[in-house]
Amino acid sequence: MSSQPRIDADIRRPVRLKLPDGSVREFPGPVTGGELAAAIGPRLAKAALALRIDGKVVDLATLIDRDAEVAILTRESPDALEIIRHDAAHALAEAAKELYPEVQVTFGPATENGFYYDFYRETPFTPEDLARLEDRMREIVDRDEPITREVWSRDEAVRFFTAQGERFKAEWIGEIPEDEPISVYKQGKFTDLCTGPHLPSTGKLGKAFKLMKVAGAYWRGDPKNPQLQRVYGTAWRDEKELQAYLSMLEEAEKRDHRRLGRELDLFHQQEEAVGSVFWHPKGWTLWRTVENYLRRRLEAAGYVEVKTPQLLDRALWEASGHWEKFRENMFIAESADERVLALKPMNCPGHVQIFRNGLRSYRDLPLRMAEFGSCHRNEPSGALHGIMRVRAFTQDDAHIFCREDQVTEESIAFCDLLRSVYRDFGFEDVRVKFSDRPPVRAGSNETWDKAEQGLKAAVEAAGMPYTLNPGEGAFYGPKLEFVLRDAIGRDWQCGTLQLDFVLPERLDASYIGEDGQRHRPVMLHRAILGSMERFLGILIENYAGKFPMWLAPVQAVVATITSDANAYAEEVLALCKASGLRAEADLGPEKITYKVREHSLQKIPVILVVGRREAENRTVALRRLGGETQEVLALDAAVARLVEEARVPSG
Repeated sequence: MSSQPRIDADIRRPVRLKLPDGSVREFPGPVTGGELAAAIGPRLAKAALALRIDGKVVDLATLIDRDAEVAILTRESPDALEIIRHDAAHALAEAAKELYPEVQVTFGPATENGFYYDFYRETPFTPEDLARLEDRMREIVDRDEPITREVWSRDEAVRFFTAQGERFKAEWIGEIPEDEPISVYKQGKFTDLCTGPHLPSTGKLGKAFKLMKVAGAYWRGDPKNPQLQRVYGTAWRDEKELQAYLSMLEEAEKRDHRRLGRELDLFHQQEEAVGSVFWHPKGWTLWRTVENYLRRRLEAAGYVEVKTPQLLDRALWEASGHWEKFRENMFIAESADERVLALKPMNCPGHVQIFRNGLRSYRDLPLRMAEFGSCHRNEPSGALHGIMRVRAFTQDDAHIFCREDQVTEESIAFCDLLRSVYRDFGFEDVRVKFSDRPPVRAGSNETWDKAEQGLKAAVEAAGMPYTLNPGEGAFYGPKLEFVLRDAIGRDWQCGTLQLDFVLPERLDASYIGEDGQRHRPVMLHRAILGSMERFLGILIENYAGKFPMWLAPVQAVVATITSDANAYAEEVLALCKASGLRAEADLGPEKITYKVREHSLQKIPVILVVGRREAENRTVALRRLGGETQEVLALDAAVARLVEEARVPSG
């Protein structure tokens, strides 16, 4: 076995290292990241966690033996958090091996907000076990054990992990490509198979971590394989970040759309329709408000709305390429004449059929075809989550059929529309990810080159900065993913824009060009909200059920102080409804304080309180959700103000 290699002095060559500030450090021969940090200054040497060489993050002990652009990473570096979380996973595995020697370790990656590690153990972990593991992790940090990397031969690694009783690790070594080194990391008495990078020692991890829960998992994600226990944790740079995250989780629990859905009587779900939603009147009012708003925006933007069948023959899905890619996620049905049909998992092949039905001219382009399309996907039951992840969902889907020279203009128009819609729903912080070609895809490399270049040019022309999301494009084309940040700092991927040269070719879509010849259109697959169900769940959690007036299922309640005011309350209610407000009346015998409390719990934006005095003066007392005072206004003035406040945004 070998540790990080050094180079003999007689073959040392000078290296020039360019730092992030543009300065250059010259050394007579190769240096490690730690040596570079020490040469820059003692404070940096103490703070150094890892090294970036020509864009790649590596261990601090890595030898730099060539001219390169380098950066020393500290806790403040954006890339440091992933390393901290990865090291937290290794500290968890070391703690588990010390406390429960019979446990077998598998793998433990960093995640978006923390880390997890999968263990094989006959006895389930308990909350008390998590507390013990967390305490032992802190001891491991206090030990400040050096973390070192070694490269082993394949046979050496298999023998070691087999002897340790780690059959999962030994099995995985056989999956590593022959040309890839077998990399292991040691800390204390714990040795793990890992590609790294890692911190220089366990003390650098710090103690801003917490173990959160245990869940089930399967070895290599296959239900036929042994079941594992997945221990989840979160880890941050410091205690302040950790506490902020835990506070966010506490706030997220209060905003959970599943709980609010029950409390506000919006929807429910049940076992007889797993992955589907029963929308109650208030919830369906919210749905229709969102759908009708978006329909108006699309009509104003030049879209035409269509409706395509739910069941389509297998032959169409085979022609489009979806059968090969998505067959296991499709719901299949057989007709009486033995035809194999599938509930559509997406709308695009159906839209191509409408485009193909009749002769299209270049003068018809761009054709912007929209559908609130009901789709079904056979998601695993373990992946379902309230209305955020379902099997039956509706997409605000649309496909723009255009010429190549129209792609940039159409993409800019879509990006402008999308940003305007998000602003109307209260989302100002929108980020863009560019997802390029996935490993499994349709179309040639030349086609993908053209599609990726075209989409990048379009998003840049739209003035939207983006980050790369390698390998995550759709199987027929690259895509932009639009990510919203909500009121408590969580990110939600909603809208997409995908550039597709492949599907029009596969389904033989064409138009007659100005030259009288047939040409293939380009398809822009686009959605703003994505899944309607998921977007409504996001809205519920973003507003914690306290919707702005225009979205609130019930915008106002007329509540009486005494029964003497019932007739006047009915008159107030009639005027509210005639003015277009979604209003109800509460004429019950309960005290007004009880009524105000109950309707506040239902998140009603405004309560119009009326009693004998208000009836005599033809006034109402407005009480707003969360307010401690009330405002007395003339009836007509009050209703006019509420109508203005409830006005639907127009972009």
